[in-house]
Amino acid sequence: MGINRRDWLAATGACLASPRSREDPGNGGSSIPDRLRNVLVIVGDDHAAHALGCYGNPIARTPNLDRLARQGIRMDRAFANSPVCTPSRQSLLTGLYPHRVGVTLLETALAESTVTLADRLSARGYRTAAIGKMHFNSRLRHGFEEHLDLPDYREQLRRRPPRRPPAGLPVRPPWKPFQDPARVWLNAEVRCGGLYEQDMDGRFFVEKARDFLRAQKEQPFCLWVGFNQPHSPFDFPVEWSGRFRPQDMPLPKVGPEDARWIPRVFRDLTDADRRGITAAYHTASAYLDFCVGEILGELHRLGLDRSTLVVYLGDNGYQLGHHGRFEKHTMWEEAVRVPLILRDPMAKKRAQVVSEPVELADVVPTILDLLGQPPLPEQHGRSLAPLWRGGAWQPRDFVFSEFLPDNLVMARTREWKYTFTGGRHDLAMGYATGEGPSGPFHRLYDLREDPREFRNRAADPSCRAIREELQGRLLDLFRRTDPRASALSKDLPPEEQLARFSEPPERK
Repeated sequence: MGINRRDWLAATGACLASPRSREDPGNGGSSIPDRLRNVLVIVGDDHAAHALGCYGNPIARTPNLDRLARQGIRMDRAFANSPVCTPSRQSLLTGLYPHRVGVTLLETALAESTVTLADRLSARGYRTAAIGKMHFNSRLRHGFEEHLDLPDYREQLRRRPPRRPPAGLPVRPPWKPFQDPARVWLNAEVRCGGLYEQDMDGRFFVEKARDFLRAQKEQPFCLWVGFNQPHSPFDFPVEWSGRFRPQDMPLPKVGPEDARWIPRVFRDLTDADRRGITAAYHTASAYLDFCVGEILGELHRLGLDRSTLVVYLGDNGYQLGHHGRFEKHTMWEEAVRVPLILRDPMAKKRAQVVSEPVELADVVPTILDLLGQPPLPEQHGRSLAPLWRGGAWQPRDFVFSEFLPDNLVMARTREWKYTFTGGRHDLAMGYATGEGPSGPFHRLYDLREDPREFRNRAADPSCRAIREELQGRLLDLFRRTDPRASALSKDLPPEEQLARFSEPPERK
């Protein structure tokens, strides 16, 4: 898909010389780079924007990420290009939309031929490492010299058995989603997994990231760290038990049009269960924030923070009872809006908040631009650097997301959100409603008057023009970016064209 990775690597063999330096009289004559030298990307799993203090949540305990936002640039309207792990992450790493990458399903492996950020930077002389969750779904490293993940962590536990938890401490059972009731696999009793912090997977990834940072002497580097928190079962260490009380958790209102779409697995949850699940999620998020702080602290101790671009993001959002659901896999705002925070040491101002709608596909073009590196051979994202460094910036007409297991696509502007599903099946991945296939279904929300997305205006005659406009923008995007576009007749009705584009390309 696109240019072949091997051919591209052969054509880009020139290595990057170390960045030029200049004397910094305010630091005892030590040298600092004329431009950014390194990049550190940290990814939270299912970490929604609404779950961070710096995004306005008074319950969240995310002091390290809040501090990072005060030191850098916070994207207030950043959106995942797919509200599910694998497609979102592979789109993020390539700067391409999931349907173009060919990864729209959870189980799909990223093709070896695909060119990634790590391919670009490795070819330019960077040390590259991926530590933690990447969701490659294969043993390929996709340009990273090193990749450590859960099998390496489990091997360490085998060699060095963990401490036993205190007698009588409630510990959650093994995670068995859709086998156990939802209250169990979503950890409504807010139970830890039975491990002390020193034995957690997060600690393992932190220490491996520290080892990598300490080894950096001459070469520039790209370090990508993917944590498993706060993804269900919302795991956290023994020491974190009891940090959030379920009774303090809010219960979002469910809209009048939501009932038909609530998956059966959530319908038996009580209010106490919902509060407990939310408390478990926030506890896991607090532990994630701690791990992020450990890595950022090491970056500072080593003096690398002055030459390193730091990027923090969530791969997708998560609904904590919003619209009656505890999942991503939808186009509701809580599922697709993600935290995106960048600390650019060369930015003129700190604590900047950017309100322009942006996509995760923009992250890789931004990194390459700030590092002074050429773009990838094909990309759908665009550099965000002009938003705080100055220069030409053309706002997006809309941001795009797709969840093709449910044939669901989205176009969102500042003021409107349009979504379409072909509705050929009941909801996928274990979240069936029991209501059967919906058939083609349109949603349209006026986000100014209805920010909670409770009133669908798609059938309102006064909104017909905006619906058709956003539908047309979606079709234009697919025609420009989808490899199947040339085989699809433009004479088909727009609804049928969208229905075909919203089929997963992996399903032949």
